[in-house]
Amino acid sequence: MDDLPGGLTNVNLRVRTTDEGDPLDLVVRWGHADVRLLGIDRDAEHVNTDAAYRAGVGAEVVEYRPDLSMLVIGFLAGRALVDGDFADAGVMRRAADAVRRLHAGPRFTGDFDMFARQAGYVEVVHAHGMSLPTGYADHAAAWEDVRRALAAAPRPTVPCNNDLLAANYLDRGDRVWLIDYEYSGNNDACFELGNTSTECGFTDDQVDAWCEAYFGDPTPADRARVRVQALCSQYGWALWGFIQEATSTLDFDFHSWGMERYEKADATFRGGDLPRLLDQVVSGG
Repeated sequence: MDDLPGGLTNVNLRVRTTDEGDPLDLVVRWGHADVRLLGIDRDAEHVNTDAAYRAGVGAEVVEYRPDLSMLVIGFLAGRALVDGDFADAGVMRRAADAVRRLHAGPRFTGDFDMFARQAGYVEVVHAHGMSLPTGYADHAAAWEDVRRALAAAPRPTVPCNNDLLAANYLDRGDRVWLIDYEYSGNNDACFELGNTSTECGFTDDQVDAWCEAYFGDPTPADRARVRVQALCSQYGWALWGFIQEATSTLDFDFHSWGMERYEKADATFRGGDLPRLLDQVVSGG
């Protein structure tokens, strides 16, 4: 049995059997933290992990034990990506192909809406006397402008992981797997793309290449929507870090994690490009 790296709300263990017959190579995911304040639904994680497997991009579910907060899945061979790997056009192409296949796969249970989640996280912060960075609430009006722009040009939702940072892409060399469905739900595909672009620190050129790898021939509205959804990821997930800072017992700098995302969002809100992006989202050009 070996510890696997990563996991801020669970422990991941690789377990290999040596019994007679076909040996098993498994990953046991144990949800060790109280995740209610973070909005994690372990039952939905189980169902959606199985759907991702059926889409051909995730691990097979072997057993689910909600009484033990354990999900047992097959081990996927591959190397967890790091941000710099996306400079390789082949890696970006394989990653985008995996995301496309997930989005074309079986519908997930539950929906993911960052506007609803952000509002819920704000309620948690206020109810528990947690702190937010100075200026966070100053962007409430602009945040509503973003919500209205995306709602004015709605797109069909697709099954999304919603947390595709680099480490949740496993590259086998000929294909990429997608792992960790704690926050999964049906969502705008552009949130998925925007989330990866900001979590992995893409440059503007890389964002364009990422859009091209996914869409083939992206429209100006596609490119703008991905950038706007990156802002949604930053502003919403920043709160996850501040809640974890106040509640987690892990030796991890959640405050810096949250501030990194908030500072990106703050720069976009205060910059001059957001009105143009919102215009493109709404007008399609």
